[in-house]
Amino acid sequence: MARECVITGKKSIVGGGYSNRVRATKYNPTGNRRRQVNMQKKTLFVPELGKRITVYVSAKGLKTMHKRGAYKTLKEAGLVK
Repeated sequence: MARECVITGKKSIVGGGYSNRVRATKYNPTGNRRRQVNMQKKTLFVPELGKRITVYVSAKGLKTMHKRGAYKTLKEAGLVK
């Protein structure tokens, strides 16, 4: 399963591996590293449907669902009808 949020569309990105001590890594490059999205597997009860739904969503997507409502957000993402 790809690590992509179904609500926000966030995916992993490749970024530099530098620490706060740039001088220490300036002459010894650390290379690039993949930054993963904070994905969570959550089971939600949706009252409008009367059942539970399991979604693989980012932490930002969870905040969005909490703000807008689970049913409306999942409907916009195309996960429920």
